[in-house]
Amino acid sequence: MTVVGAGNVGATAAQEIAGRDYAEVVLVDIKEGLPQGKALDIDQAGPVLGYEPTVRGSNGYEETAGSAVVVITAGLPRKPGMSRDDLVTTNEEIVRSCASAAAEQSPDAVLVIVSNPLDAMCHVARKVTGWPRERVVGMAGILDTARFRTFVAWETGSSAKDVTAMVLGGHGDQMVPVVSATTVGGIPLTKLVAADRIEQMVERTRKGGGEIVELLGTSAWYAPGAAAAEMVDAICLDQKRILPCTAYLEGEYGIDGLYMGVPVKLGARGVEEIVELDLTDAERAELEASSAAVREVVGVLQHGG
Repeated sequence: MTVVGAGNVGATAAQEIAGRDYAEVVLVDIKEGLPQGKALDIDQAGPVLGYEPTVRGSNGYEETAGSAVVVITAGLPRKPGMSRDDLVTTNEEIVRSCASAAAEQSPDAVLVIVSNPLDAMCHVARKVTGWPRERVVGMAGILDTARFRTFVAWETGSSAKDVTAMVLGGHGDQMVPVVSATTVGGIPLTKLVAADRIEQMVERTRKGGGEIVELLGTSAWYAPGAAAAEMVDAICLDQKRILPCTAYLEGEYGIDGLYMGVPVKLGARGVEEIVELDLTDAERAELEASSAAVREVVGVLQHGG
């Protein structure tokens, strides 16, 4: 499989996937020496951590030919004061170029988009490749859900492993943590935590990426890289996982012609099913508001969505 972009997120994703020890990984970046050096470093960790050194770095796409999955992380990261949407025009051209080159070498692959603004970049990748919606999917919901699960675990003093949650909508400040579907060890969150505390966790989740940008001066990478690797697992190993991913909707949830975060069944063919949850009226209204925000960003794309 291939990871495009050898920055923090791409290199972390490549390392996580390499550690699973089931795939040959090609790390691609336009900067000479960067993907080769990071690949070599990841390979040399293999004997210590117990995986085979099968990561290669490249400045071109020839070595990526025949990939089952291509993860695109390329693009400029956020800086303090920037929203994800501020990146749209710059990263549109980068993602167009990367998706086109990768698709030419691996015409049967599943594309996993990580570049921001995520929802809009999924539209870019799908349009430039002309691929069906099943094979162009975005990584956002797993990351946003992981952040929410972390806050819930801290608030309840529970193991994060026992927190089940789902975050839907656009990958921005109007994402929708589905409180009605959130449980700790099977117990509804609303029975464990007061409403005002839940709302604080919801808000912190929505601003989770921005919080890290303000602290670090750049975007997060450990959790995003791990989230991308979980999607690669589901596809390469045909796991049929039900995961929150950014998928192209054609009427599901009452939304048509738009990439949005929803639960999907993810397997070898990519998005094999879109799962429709029973949402409360308030949650459905929030999802509508989120979809309107995403349409606004998609409308900024120079080549259309």
